[in-house]
Amino acid sequence: MTPAYQLYIKSELLPCLGAADRHIRSTAGTIITVLVQLGGVSGWPELLQTLANCLESNDLNHMEGAMDALSKICEDVPQVLDSDVPGLVEHPINLFLPKLFQFFQSPHASLRKLSLGSVNQYIMLMPAALFASMDQYLQGLFVLAHDSAAEVRKLVCAAFVQLIEVNPSFLEPHLRNVIEYMLQVNKDSDDEVALEACEFWSAYCDAQLPLENLREFLPRLIPVLLSNMAYAEDDESLAEAEEDESLPDRDQDLKPRFHSSRFHGSDNAEDDDDDIVNIWNLRKCSAAGLDVLSNVFGDEILPTMMPIVQAKLSTTDDETWKEREAAVLALGAVAEGCITGLYPHLSEIVTFIIPLLDDKFPLIRSISCWTLSRFSRFVVQGIGHQKGSEQFDKVLRGLLRRILDTNKRVQEAACSAFATLEEEAAEKLAPHLEIILQHLMCAFGKYQRRNLRIVYDAIATLADAVGEKLNQPTYLDILMPPLIAKWQQLSNSDKDIFPLLECFTSIAQALGTGFSQFAEPVFQRCINIIQTQQLAKIDPASAGVQYDKEFIVCSLDLLSGLAEGLGSGIESLVAQSSLRDLLLQCCMDDDAPDVRQSAFALLGDLARVCPVHLHPRLSDFLNVAAKQLNTSKLKETVSVANNACWAIGELAVKVHQEVSPIVMTVISCLVPILQHAEELNKSLIENSAITLGRLAWVCPEIVSLHMEHFMQSWCTALSMIRDDIEKEDAFRGLCAMVRANPSGALSSLVYMCKAIASWHEIRSEDLHNEVCQVLHGYKQMLRNGAWEQCMSALEPPVKDKLSKYQV
Repeated sequence: MTPAYQLYIKSELLPCLGAADRHIRSTAGTIITVLVQLGGVSGWPELLQTLANCLESNDLNHMEGAMDALSKICEDVPQVLDSDVPGLVEHPINLFLPKLFQFFQSPHASLRKLSLGSVNQYIMLMPAALFASMDQYLQGLFVLAHDSAAEVRKLVCAAFVQLIEVNPSFLEPHLRNVIEYMLQVNKDSDDEVALEACEFWSAYCDAQLPLENLREFLPRLIPVLLSNMAYAEDDESLAEAEEDESLPDRDQDLKPRFHSSRFHGSDNAEDDDDDIVNIWNLRKCSAAGLDVLSNVFGDEILPTMMPIVQAKLSTTDDETWKEREAAVLALGAVAEGCITGLYPHLSEIVTFIIPLLDDKFPLIRSISCWTLSRFSRFVVQGIGHQKGSEQFDKVLRGLLRRILDTNKRVQEAACSAFATLEEEAAEKLAPHLEIILQHLMCAFGKYQRRNLRIVYDAIATLADAVGEKLNQPTYLDILMPPLIAKWQQLSNSDKDIFPLLECFTSIAQALGTGFSQFAEPVFQRCINIIQTQQLAKIDPASAGVQYDKEFIVCSLDLLSGLAEGLGSGIESLVAQSSLRDLLLQCCMDDDAPDVRQSAFALLGDLARVCPVHLHPRLSDFLNVAAKQLNTSKLKETVSVANNACWAIGELAVKVHQEVSPIVMTVISCLVPILQHAEELNKSLIENSAITLGRLAWVCPEIVSLHMEHFMQSWCTALSMIRDDIEKEDAFRGLCAMVRANPSGALSSLVYMCKAIASWHEIRSEDLHNEVCQVLHGYKQMLRNGAWEQCMSALEPPVKDKLSKYQV
């Protein structure tokens, strides 16, 4: 748009701020905000002056129009008003703030709401002007605390929650009054006000404020939270809970799903939300608040909570079912925080909940599934004795019954709860595999699309839990035919294939070589999907599908699962396919970090089991992997770097000297990573330390020349790694380097001793002997008390650990 047109639009907009029609004023405010977003305020000097004039005008239309525009600017681009503007002595927010505070006392609710909402937007940014007038702001909040307009009270609560999150010291002098107020509005007749107030309790606990202040309010707070945990009459879940399994899912019922790419390392566990439905409301916020309080105050909350819970659970009539449901939810909410106090009664609690799995109200059945899953660790621990074993059996069979419930909501809760129980019970599920598989595959046959995803998850979790115990003809005859039928029914471009690919990944890993009978068509289809998608990226018309990288990611991960499960048995499949070139293309996909992440995971897995097939493109793979470590955006693509680093190490131990051309390139990237360990993710540090060690093991003459640059940070990282085969490789590298260049480690000897002492036990006899030789070599090399001086710098536990190497 030409500057002349822009100027015209701007000049026509400003008079609209005072229009008699509210819709015109509001639309003008929205357009003004977009223009400010695009060009700031410095190129539109008339805007700030017009807004200021309107706010001073005493005409309600003008004041409301200006306030509406200002509040939208504060919401969308607050920093614009807190920055230098040519021609103004101070930041615009300094000029507007006094007027906004003045409007806190306006007789018009709309102006009180808009002005308070605008100031609240600056709590996070905290401009100097707001910091300086904090007392005035707080006084304003106390005045508005009992405002007749619910929307204003909601904003007061939001302000207190944000203040306690951003800078609790502002509220410390007033804490008792604020807590008392929040407790009152937590019972507000308006649910949205109560919800905003309810956020305060979790925020308070996170703010590291003295718990004493809150402790005395617990006997009054806990009953409020419990009362708010009952379903509200207008809760959408009440209508959804009536949905029968025969009703097909609508497309909008299917939540978007996200496949997390394969990751090699220790800390990529996604934190799954325990909650079963994702609309935030007063009930869920109250349960979350109770959960946080239980984690902070522990068993102290039980004397207040349990009598109320018991009273709610003792009701039996249909009218009070919501009270019973809320009581079961409360027990689940405090399951972690109050476990010590509940422990002596857990057997009774679980015994009480099991019959509720068959309650006539579907939402009681579903919450009972969830709460039992929260106690699953206790239920599994009891398997060792007869009573506990019987209880585990009842929980298991109860959840399996609910998996076949006719109600969709209950199916969902039961499947999720069962997956939690599976994770906790692991191989202890083996004796029950037949009945579990019969129920899961029956559900697989009758569920609608949305819940089908959760069955896939439960099947995959089962495979992860029991591993090779699943590899029995009886079990495979129940499990595989329905999955294969679904596999044949879905096309290569149907997104419903994602959870199936994920499910097969877990099954392939669990069955190991037992998956060979199913492997060929699965492998071939993954290759076809990747080929089609790579073509679709360039030419969707001739591919016949739209490009979607998730198809590639899921297929790569399933191929990794096959490599892990089949081991060298995958070699004949790889040999006859175009996988090597497809994989290299995926490793080079600069547009999609998650494709690269999964591609490098597969590269490492293939390096382990059939390196010979990577050989013709070895230098290409090594170069592209090294490139992932040498990037200015390392923090954003840390998972890609992590897998690439691991893959280089896996290749190195298989092809030995052939990695020598890229060794120094990789070392020069790994050293800065190790030197900035505290800023980066733990897994990348571990993999960097292991890969550096593996490169040193296969090319000690190259790596040892540069030892003194990295020994200290490398040994520190090595000492954090748990005992395993990868750590053994790294220490073989350490010993090889010391043999090649003994003086290179002299200045870091203390760190090396600590790294050696980090071993619980070196299982490999030859590595143990090599480490002994290294230590003895230094002891002989350091004469005239120098060795003793080095030893005196070590803590007693480190010295004790070193004694097993006879030094």
